[in-house]
Amino acid sequence: MKRRSTIDQQKWWKRLREHQYIRAILFCSIGFILYILLLGNVIPETLDIRLSQIADKDIRSPITIEHRTATEERRSAAVDEIGPVYDLKREYAQHQVKKVDDIFDVVNKAKNMEEELVPNRDLEEEPLGEEELIELQIEYMKEVLSLRRSNGITDQTLIALLDAGESQLQIAKETTTNAVHEVMSERISIRELADAKQEVSNQIAVSTVSNRLLDAMIEVAQFAIIPNYIYDASATEQIRQEAAESVEPVLIREGQLLVKEGEMIDHDIYEQLRIVGLLDGSFNVFPYIGLALLVLLITGMLAYYVNEAQTSVQKNNSHLLMYTLIFIVTVSLMKITSLLEGLEIQGIGFVVPVTLGAMLITLLIHTRLAIYSGIMFAVIGSIMFNNETVGTFNFTYGFYMLFSSFAGAYFLDKSNRISRILRAGLFVSAINIVAVIALLFMKTVQSGWFEIGMHVGFAFLSGFVAAVLTIGLLPFFEAGFGILSTSRLIELSSPNHPLLRKILVEAPGTYHHSVVVGNLAEAACESIGENGLLARVGSYYHDLGKTKRPHFFIENQMRMENPHDKISPQLSRTIIIAHPYDGADLLREYKMPKEIIDIAEQHHGTTLLKYFYHKANKDADQPIPESQFRYPGPKAQTKVSAIVGIADSVEAAVRTIQKPTPDKIEALVRKIIQDKLEDGQFDESDLTLKELDQIAVSILETLKGTFHQRIEYPEDVKGKGEKG
Repeated sequence: MKRRSTIDQQKWWKRLREHQYIRAILFCSIGFILYILLLGNVIPETLDIRLSQIADKDIRSPITIEHRTATEERRSAAVDEIGPVYDLKREYAQHQVKKVDDIFDVVNKAKNMEEELVPNRDLEEEPLGEEELIELQIEYMKEVLSLRRSNGITDQTLIALLDAGESQLQIAKETTTNAVHEVMSERISIRELADAKQEVSNQIAVSTVSNRLLDAMIEVAQFAIIPNYIYDASATEQIRQEAAESVEPVLIREGQLLVKEGEMIDHDIYEQLRIVGLLDGSFNVFPYIGLALLVLLITGMLAYYVNEAQTSVQKNNSHLLMYTLIFIVTVSLMKITSLLEGLEIQGIGFVVPVTLGAMLITLLIHTRLAIYSGIMFAVIGSIMFNNETVGTFNFTYGFYMLFSSFAGAYFLDKSNRISRILRAGLFVSAINIVAVIALLFMKTVQSGWFEIGMHVGFAFLSGFVAAVLTIGLLPFFEAGFGILSTSRLIELSSPNHPLLRKILVEAPGTYHHSVVVGNLAEAACESIGENGLLARVGSYYHDLGKTKRPHFFIENQMRMENPHDKISPQLSRTIIIAHPYDGADLLREYKMPKEIIDIAEQHHGTTLLKYFYHKANKDADQPIPESQFRYPGPKAQTKVSAIVGIADSVEAAVRTIQKPTPDKIEALVRKIIQDKLEDGQFDESDLTLKELDQIAVSILETLKGTFHQRIEYPEDVKGKGEKG
């Protein structure tokens, strides 16, 4: 009952930890703390400065923004430089020549149309007088030529044209049209109109007609001369618009020096300070909103990756809590280090131990998550260390932290366990130094050797500090969250551990069996890329429950009667089936890691106790259900647990073979794996058929070393040896 109650509690706590709201709370905690730590780095700085005040320090623009007043002034100046645009209307010359021709044609027509002028006149009436006829002709010409609204041609001119003879009128027409065409072919602006009319008069004055007709010709010609060089309003507006648009906006750029220390703040400087927001004391909500969105983006991407990555954090909320603490500790140390920049020591920010987070995550969780977290640390660090820049991001520190985190994660993943943390620290220091030198040398303004030395020294110290902090914090995380790191597994594998000593003293046969199972399981796990050390240590403890009744298990029955021969198969079943759960309970009492407990509890899965099942059926009146002689489970939930179960069965079965040979052993190993596969014992462990074949090959290779063939010595040699 106690065992069942404990199992139920474990399942209840497991369901509680896996609730998504717990994960949401943890990610919200990361976001909230991140927002608080970054808030001081994004709130815009304001200055208490007045006109004519002397600046007590250099002031640079924190943003890039347009100086709209200066831009408008430049555009106005560009527009003012553009004069009016004129268009030369060359077609006007033809139009005006045609108009002169029309005047002379109408005059000719008016001279010969007395009857048309008085269409209803009776023949018996007296003929029109000369003056009356001229008046009608003038009225007709004005009507046809639309001259009523114009004073360009006087009645005297029309009369002079009417009085001219046909030949004289033809000469006048040709002379006038030629003069008008000649003058109108040149550019004539409004200002040049008077000169053009004088020019046409001069050209007509050489004609051989009478003075009266000459004056009429001049008046007609001057009437026809109009400006042909016209102001184009739309073209002028378009050019001025293009000139205004071509003016580059006046920008106050991020980092631009607005005022030097000791310089007086005049109106122009004061206006620039106002534009960039350094004088704005009002509350600006946008930086707060921007930071909230950025933090939401970081935590959202982090949550998505953690939930998708194939690591222990994906489903284990306890590991997610540990990851949250590592993340918070790392960014908190980054914030503390960023505050050291206030000491104004060259390069002190490069001492930031950002690699601590990557190292701890690599050792305790997975390298992939450490690398991804390193990217997040770099983004966060570029904001935290923006004190020396005028913008929001300091990409120099961002790149430095990125390379530093990658170096720690990669080196730890490929190193051995004994000294890899300190060695990783030295490797990170070397990468830090290279990164710092590269970043310093790429600057346009070269640093002095002393400054470079300070930066290099702090970069080296960063890797060392990160390694020391990792060594110091690692045991706390391992103990607090039951993490099975390599060092913890090595500690648990020590023969001096109380539980291993208990097995050795109380069940020595089981101890030897567990060691052999550990050898088989470790090699098999490593053959498919699983944690071999975990398999070995789990194998050491998997049969701990046998210490409760050691003599009921055959490996501990040395030269003694088998107690199962005196009890019923049902009682034997109860004793045998209890040992995985007795061992798991004992492991829980000793606060052993969950992975070790799971191996002990799951290594038999729901297999059938075939020997006692058949024995019970032999004595029973009716068939007994298999379920009564099966382990209650659970089945192996991980590949390591399944492999330990295979190794356990193989080791126990191989010892029963009489005169073992490689063929016999291989046939037995393959049969055991095939039986477990068909029985569904691997259904929940994610083992593939290919991996099962690799496991079989690995186990056979290991067994060859245990059951290798020995040389048969001749009888006479053996006898001589005994006598000697």
